[in-house]
Amino acid sequence: MSAAMEKESPPGRQGLIEPYGGPLVDLLLGQEELRLAREEAARAPAITLDEVELCDLELLATGGFSPLRGFMGRSDYERVLEEMRLADGTLWPLPIVLRAPPDLKVGPGGSVALRDAKANILALLDVDDVFDADIEAERARICGGSDEHPWMAFLRSRNSRRLGGRLRVLALPVHHDFARLRRTPVQTRAMLSGLGWREVAAFQTRNPLHRAHEELIRRAAAQADGVLVHPVAGVTRPGDIDHYTRIRCYLATMKHLDPRRTALSLLPLAMRMAGPREALLHAIVRRNYGASALVVGRDHAGPGRDSSGRPFYGPYEAREALLRHERETGVRPLPFEELVYVPERKSYCPAGELPAGCSALSISGTEVREKYLAAGRPLPDWFARPEVAELLAQAFPPRHEQGFTVWITGLPASGKSTLAELLAVKLLERGRRSTVLDGDIVRRHLSKGLGFSRDDRDENIRRIGFVAAEITRHGGVCICAAISPYKRIREENRALIGNYVEVYANAPLAVCEARDSKGLFKAAREGRLTGVTGIDDPYEPPERDFVECRTDSETPEESVAKILRRLEELGYLRG
Repeated sequence: MSAAMEKESPPGRQGLIEPYGGPLVDLLLGQEELRLAREEAARAPAITLDEVELCDLELLATGGFSPLRGFMGRSDYERVLEEMRLADGTLWPLPIVLRAPPDLKVGPGGSVALRDAKANILALLDVDDVFDADIEAERARICGGSDEHPWMAFLRSRNSRRLGGRLRVLALPVHHDFARLRRTPVQTRAMLSGLGWREVAAFQTRNPLHRAHEELIRRAAAQADGVLVHPVAGVTRPGDIDHYTRIRCYLATMKHLDPRRTALSLLPLAMRMAGPREALLHAIVRRNYGASALVVGRDHAGPGRDSSGRPFYGPYEAREALLRHERETGVRPLPFEELVYVPERKSYCPAGELPAGCSALSISGTEVREKYLAAGRPLPDWFARPEVAELLAQAFPPRHEQGFTVWITGLPASGKSTLAELLAVKLLERGRRSTVLDGDIVRRHLSKGLGFSRDDRDENIRRIGFVAAEITRHGGVCICAAISPYKRIREENRALIGNYVEVYANAPLAVCEARDSKGLFKAAREGRLTGVTGIDDPYEPPERDFVECRTDSETPEESVAKILRRLEELGYLRG
């Protein structure tokens, strides 16, 4: 067992766990330790944690990830990937790891200060291991073997170096939102105890609650003393409705549930969308929060299907994993079949128990977004309560009122800037203002100081993607014209931005060389310049879901007309 782990209690027991869970890890320092740690942190090298790592740190610190006492070292990491167990044999389904910046100078025996985006020191990591993550193994073992899995975009955006070690926590991440609903495991157990509940069913969700969810919660309450509605208020899948809107929907829904049998509390979890492995993590975390059962539905914690329509996981893999490991997690799975609405009876029932002669109505999450919210259509009353439907409509306007990004990629001198400038004018004709992020201009301002190594090129495109995502999130239109030669970083930005349309300015290299007013290709051919895309650095053309503009044979007007048609097809522009 690595120094970062210390088992608090036996992982398996006969029957269910004791009421409100077993012993919890507590990594928060006392006052005297805190003073010394602050002095040490001021001298130590520092890492700024991203959103996923902040969630992981909070759950490690408060015992939500008990029995872990820190970020995993190599031995735990490798066995978790291969066998879903820590090095000491304790069941644990997913890696909880800390990335290390390439330029960080630290080794075993050293300490690193962990801080948030505002440079507040949250913890010290006593390093006992430095190792490289196996990204391909994570893809195969966790992500269904697919590069399209949403977690892969996150993994590919980080370098593979990892630090393992024990944590000393100085402070928890600060949350100013919904503070009364944010409870640690200790506080949640106290709440459940105060309600007099011994058998507690946890209800996991990352989506707004609709009437079918209400019915599921009522049915779960019939199999326990009460239901802990425990939605994720951390990182979920890109494109999900923001957690502020979701929590407002939960608060509206809770008014229609029995307060003696239901309670609402938030969970600062970073979801990996890892299907069966994630379901096991949900069970372990809910055990630590005091639950003894977990509601599990079809494709629990799965990201749905890939671009070819293939599901990442089987529909009942998560359920089977929970049943297989029930004794070790100490959490009883409560499996429920999909509920459908029966208009003839004005009620919900399991899809497999539809009464003879009756019809069934249901709306998927994709249909909610695409057929109703994006189209500006009201959700039917049988599906969502009016107050929830109103909140969703406010937060998710019709597609033609949403922001979007057009990302134009291609070889140097392929016509990207020309297309961007013309598209911006044509969008103004349609009443949509846009921000143009041209690669050359970005290099002079946003990315000043970056070179042309692969890492620097990725960082340049990542910065453009960040700005585009912010513009899009706030309802604006962004047009990006950048070589962006590597497919992986473009896919990362696609996932980050969400409303993203990729355009391939496709022209043969010979045509681009003939057009090259900057002399880049000539200098590369003469050996005076290296790292020129198309000469001694590769360009990886798009392979899926893009608009191809043959800028060698089409006029700019013809190419932009193609882009506008695609924007109309997707609903971003009205025809």
